[in-house]
Formats: sequence, structure tokens, C-alpha cells
Amino acid sequence: MRRLIGNLFWWGVVLALLAALFYWAWPAIKNAQRLAALMGAPAPTSLPNPLPNAALVDTWGAARSEGRRHEGIDIFARRGTPIRATTQGMVLNVGPNDLGGRTVTILGPSGQRHYYAHLERYPKLSRGEWVQAGNTVGYVGNSGNAAGTPPHLHYGIYTSGGAINPYPLLRR
Repeated sequence: MRRLIGNLFWWGVVLALLAALFYWAWPAIKNAQRLAALMGAPAPTSLPNPLPNAALVDTWGAARSEGRRHEGIDIFARRGTPIRATTQGMVLNVGPNDLGGRTVTILGPSGQRHYYAHLERYPKLSRGEWVQAGNTVGYVGNSGNAAGTPPHLHYGIYTSGGAINPYPLLRR
């Protein structure tokens, strides 16, 4: 009888530890499931304008400094205009880089990366956070290599095969 009680005690300890481990790991498990669903979702065939009242012009492929080509489109708007996420996804990056200045990158359906650049400032966003289409991801500015130009959003979409022109997706 004493041995049975001892065995039950240790099984109880083991089960309690497993339950605690599962409870601790559950957010990571749910996040992994959400990320897998996002990566497995089809790429969007149309997207909302990240600056809903701004005119769209196809600036894809235009010549840039150092022999580069424009990998996105520029959408001009008043400084400080809120920029809306074009898709749901996970924030991959919030921070500066040499060309884009203040930037935000969102991992969207099918693994596409949606890149918002030349921002004036950021809302409270952090890496790994989930956003929905329409959430504010930044505010129009002219940071990075856009200093001295009128305020605008550089919006780009990157796939595993490279950059794609977002203009046709935004015009549908």
C-alpha cells in the first residue's frame, strides 16, 4: 500500500510538471499554428490601398541611384498620414535601414513580405506582433534616402522569388 501511494505521488508530480510545461508552451504552440496557417494561405489577388484616399501611380521599375530599379511604388500623401496594413500578418521588422529610413515589414499570406518605408514615425509595434489588414503600421514621411523629397510611402512586396509589382494588386 505504501508503495502504491509513493507511485501515485510521483505520477502526480510528473503529470503536474507536464501540465505546467504544456501551459507554458501553449502560446508558442498557438503562434506556430497561426504562422503555419499564414504561410499556407494563398497570396492575395488584390489588396487595399495602404493610404485609402491617395492616388496610385505605377512607379515600379523606375531608375534609381547606383543603377538600381524601383522595387515598389511610391504613394504620396501629407506628412503624418496613417499608413494601413494591406494584409493580416506578423511584424518581422520595425526599424531603420539605409535606403528606406524608418521601415516596417509584415509577413503576410503565402510568406510574402510587405515593406513600408520612408516613415515619419511608428505606432507602438514590436517584432512578432500580429496585425490585421487596416491596422496602422506607420505614418507617411520621407526618411532614409527619400530625405528632401515630398512625403510619401514606399510600398513593396517581396516573395521568395524577389520583388513583385504591388500596383496591379492595389488597382483591382
